[in-house]
Amino acid sequence: MFIANNWKDYEVIDTSGGEKLERWGKYLLVRPDPQVIWNTPKNHKGWKKMNGHYHRSNKGGGQWEFFDLPEQWAIHYGNLTFNLKPFSFKHTGLFPEQAANWDWFSELIKKANRPIKVLNLFAYTGGATCAAAAAGASVTHVDASKGMVTWAKENARSSGLADAPIRWIVDDCIKFVEREIRRGNTYDAIIMDPPSYGRGPKGEIWKIEANIHPFIQLCTKLLSDDPLFYLVNSYTTGLQPAVLTYMLSTELIPKFGGHVVSDEVGLPVSGNGLVLPCGASGRWSK
Repeated sequence: MFIANNWKDYEVIDTSGGEKLERWGKYLLVRPDPQVIWNTPKNHKGWKKMNGHYHRSNKGGGQWEFFDLPEQWAIHYGNLTFNLKPFSFKHTGLFPEQAANWDWFSELIKKANRPIKVLNLFAYTGGATCAAAAAGASVTHVDASKGMVTWAKENARSSGLADAPIRWIVDDCIKFVEREIRRGNTYDAIIMDPPSYGRGPKGEIWKIEANIHPFIQLCTKLLSDDPLFYLVNSYTTGLQPAVLTYMLSTELIPKFGGHVVSDEVGLPVSGNGLVLPCGASGRWSK
């Protein structure tokens, strides 16, 4: 398992009854987690002293209940700073388990000893963008949501990356990739974090089971002659690590060699020694 175990400002403290107790900086949040199917005693005092609690509705969705939580605050990961705010459907604007991948590709970028161009697709609030830029890469950040790109720019500024070589693009990811292919642009690395289901800015429908493999095939046309890595993240239960391995292997190894390693991504739970699974990642590198 790829475990994000280098956090200081974030931790999963406890898990029980479909929920996780987390520390985000100095604030405690309780949020639902579909992987937590066990019921164990909620003995940690944080369960009663939380700053925010997301209640899931029986009809889908849910709502936040706040107890002394600011509208926005920041946490740090190494030299990176991320601005958090609780918003729709239990999210805070950061997936901390992805730090396991940030550490992996940051080392590759630093050791490459050459300029590296990274394309970050479905790039959300820019965690991977900031990590890649801080490691020395130039990054093209693409997301269909203008609000998410604005948030990502805030994170870059807060991380001291305001002048880093980052291109910010608000666009449908598939249409952007198609245009980049026509322009003849290439990248040394691709990161993609596709949603299970989504709509583009003009109503384009994305369904991961149907679209992910053709999209990986399309994106390989953007890789340079000597690519460094390709990372695919999945939060869809149907896409197991072995499926990610197969898709990346069939599209990349015949052209570029290298190898693929895929696994679950997880967060350590400080209160009980478990590791909470949080999706899966497929990693291709030379």
